Amino acid sequence: MNQGRTSQVTRRKFLTSASLGVGALWLAPPDLFAQNGNPVTVSRDQGAAAKITVQRLRGGVNVLSGSGGNIAVLSGADGKILVDAGLTTSRRGIAEALGGLDANPVRHLINTHWLYDHTDGNEWLNSVGARIIAQENTRKHLSTATRVEAWDFTFPPSPAGALPTEVFKQDLTLHLNGTRLALKYYGPAHTDSDISVEFADAEILHTGDTWWNGHFPFIDYSTGGSIGGTIRAAEANVARVTDKTIVIPGHGPVGDKSGLIEFRDMLVTIRGKVAALKKQGKSLDETVAAAHNADYDANWGNFFINGKTFTSLVYAGV
Repeated sequence: MNQGRTSQVTRRKFLTSASLGVGALWLAPPDLFAQNGNPVTVSRDQGAAAKITVQRLRGGVNVLSGSGGNIAVLSGADGKILVDAGLTTSRRGIAEALGGLDANPVRHLINTHWLYDHTDGNEWLNSVGARIIAQENTRKHLSTATRVEAWDFTFPPSPAGALPTEVFKQDLTLHLNGTRLALKYYGPAHTDSDISVEFADAEILHTGDTWWNGHFPFIDYSTGGSIGGTIRAAEANVARVTDKTIVIPGHGPVGDKSGLIEFRDMLVTIRGKVAALKKQGKSLDETVAAAHNADYDANWGNFFINGKTFTSLVYAGV
């Protein structure tokens, strides 16, 4: 393993550094849109230089961070199982990190939803032997030209090798590497394709982008996401875990139930404020100004989405 590109980190160090590592790919919107290109192009360009960090959890589960969404890895006799694929431009760093875990090949890849920062690596991972599993709407969006209005970007159809070969509608249970993996569809949440992946024996839950730990989330209204669905998914996450559960978010550091509760409460509070202002007839600009909360911005607005942008996303959905 090339220590210049990948590194092993302790849980404590990860919790303090992961936001910076992942955030290198996601600038705050005012900075991001000031550059040439859109968020997709910029993050893909930056992915080539991304440093991939590895965090060991328990039960043989590891987390790779630094390229798009957090990638969970479980290795064993059935090969490596990956949850999410990162950015294609980070292939070298991801491959080195995977090789640093052990020599087992990648045999299974699960997509938590369709967006590029979680599926970009599908094609190359399939080319080295991974069968791709996802909720049926992930395959639908990857199979056709799909536009995300918020980013002013239309994703072309993905190549055949990037498409999930096994899809499901609601739930799917896998028995691999001596453990049970429970895949569960949230219903429309931040997209219409979001699923969770539970490593049942290890009590580890990967939420995909239904949880952004410490960050305002993106909501993709173009493909069925909504603030209401995002809150329903957040509530489902809180109800599902215990105080012992390790929770892997789509973005941000690995956390636990307390972080899920804080995220859910933030969403509910902001939706309530924005909905009340909109009901009073306030315009978007008036609502953004009135709903601004400096404490929330300081705590949640230092990543891909700032407070004004998130308020605008909520306003569109209430």
